[in-house]
Amino acid sequence: MNHYGKLYLIPTPLGEEGSYTLSTDLQAVMPQLDTFIVERAKTARHFIKQYCPGKPLQELQLFELNEHTDPREVAAMLQPALEGKDIGLLSEAGCPGVADPGAEAVRLAHQAGIEVRPLVGPSSLLLALMASGLDGQRFCFHGYLPPQRPELAKTLKQLEQQSARRRETQIFIETPYRNRQVLDTALQTLAPLPLLCIAADLTLPTQYIHTKRIAD
Repeated sequence: MNHYGKLYLIPTPLGEEGSYTLSTDLQAVMPQLDTFIVERAKTARHFIKQYCPGKPLQELQLFELNEHTDPREVAAMLQPALEGKDIGLLSEAGCPGVADPGAEAVRLAHQAGIEVRPLVGPSSLLLALMASGLDGQRFCFHGYLPPQRPELAKTLKQLEQQSARRRETQIFIETPYRNRQVLDTALQTLAPLPLLCIAADLTLPTQYIHTKRIAD
């Protein structure tokens, strides 16, 4: 039996006013950790300070794992766990490893024999699906759509066809500044009858969730 530390997958709120969605397990786990794999050190420190106000931030060991990280560096971030220390993996918003670069660290943890412990927190993908009224038995998540309009229209049409062929809900995410373009393109491209759900600011006071036919 090894004496490795554990890798805790620590969810974060979907916005400043969404802290109520986090598990009480955080209050027990967070004070024990001083080593974290994070997407951005600055926002991670803010989150850790909020949940562990007495923890000296200068004593934290933070490894940044994001789209700029060399894949060869990820394994080294798990070294403290191999030396017996529990470490935490923080997402920038929501659940680590889901539409999140932390998935690579989780994969390598399994490969190394490090125990992975996910904690409960908000997943924007599942919350949107739950609230949409669309089929939750069969669904597919596609991440971000192409930013350029011709390719975006082509991809939306392909998703519409896939949804009809497989009887499957199609899920994607978008950055706020591209929302209008995606919506306008969808309304111009898709057939009148398919249902489209827009779910934004989930768990926040400004939450907006509406499902309507394209024709409506």
